[in-house]
Parts: sequence; structure tokens; C-alpha cells
Amino acid sequence: MTSDAAILEPANRPLAEGDKRRQILDGARAVFLGSGFDGASMGEIARAAGVSKGTLYVYFDSKEALFEALTLEEKRCLAEALFRLDGDDPDVRAVLTRLGLTYLTEMIRPEHVQVIRMVIGACEKFPRFGQAFFEAGPAQGVARLAAYLKTQVAAGRLRIADPDLAAKHFLHLTQAGLLTRLLFCAGGPVTEAEMRYRVEEAVRVFFAAYGPEA
Repeated sequence: MTSDAAILEPANRPLAEGDKRRQILDGARAVFLGSGFDGASMGEIARAAGVSKGTLYVYFDSKEALFEALTLEEKRCLAEALFRLDGDDPDVRAVLTRLGLTYLTEMIRPEHVQVIRMVIGACEKFPRFGQAFFEAGPAQGVARLAAYLKTQVAAGRLRIADPDLAAKHFLHLTQAGLLTRLLFCAGGPVTEAEMRYRVEEAVRVFFAAYGPEA
């Protein structure tokens, strides 16, 4: 006789496999952030994830594949979380202000800065890491913001000839060298007041260039 547990097992397997993959990625994140790409080993990652090396290789056939999967997933999720913009909201200044604050909050997280350093460090040996990281994160964010800006142009709330370039302008205005400073460990911690000032100025300058005609 086939038990109920045996019948249910195939339906449960995808969830279990997804959980195992997440467990491996979480362990890999801790090892890569602590040791860097070159310093990390699959054995160390397996121990951190609480799985055998055999199980690890079932999911990822190399350290390079694991590193790429981890960085791509994190940047893709970040772009999706940050750039949820309501095209029907008529208060564009408020929308951009909220985006600027959430964007800066994420950019200055020590873990995020570490990930960027780690990817830059691995790019020389594996250029595809940098390309994939860029396409999954920054490029996705710009594309989502550009789509929002196009909607606002159509509604007459902004005047923009090149929404893609305007999206890049806004994001660069918002962080304005802040990320570079953090990457080089220069200066003190970023305060909430500094972030708010930067975002307010970014929105002001952006509207000076792209705001609707009076």
C-alpha cells in the first residue's frame, strides 16, 4: 500500500530543493563576503551552508557558477524591490524623493558595498561577472526608472527627450560620489540628514532640467 506521505513527497520536493538552494546561497554569501572570491573554497561554502560537498555540486558545478548565481539574484531582487514606481501618482517629486531615499539607504549598506568590491575584484579574472552584475542590477534599475519617466512625459508632468539618460542622471545626482567614497572607506558614516539633503538637491536639480514648462 502506498502511504499518504509517499504520495505527497513529489509535490513537496520542489519546495525542499528551493529551500536547499537558498541554504547554499546563504552560506556562500557569508563565505564570499568574509573571504572574497579568490579566498573562498567550495569546501568552506559547504560547511557554512550545512551541506555536503556532493550536495553542493549537485546545485552548482563550480565556485564561479555559485558566485554568479548569488550576485545576480541579489542585484535582480534589489532592482525589483527598489524600482516599484507608481506611474499614476501625479506627485512626481514625492515619488522620486521616496525612490532616492530607498536607493541611498541600500547603496550605503556595508554588505552592499562589500558585494560591489567583491565583484570588482573578481572582474579582472572573470569579466562576465561584471557584465552580468551590471545587467541584473544597475541596468535593470535604470530601465525601470526610464519606463516610469516615459509615463510622466506622456502625462505632461516632465519634459524629457531621452528618458534612459535622464534616469541615469537622477541616480547619479542622488548618490553624487557617495558610493565611491564608501568603496574607498573614506570619510565617516552617512547620516540620515546627509541622505535627505542629497535627495532633495537631486530632485531640485532634476526638475530644473526636466520639469514641465511653467
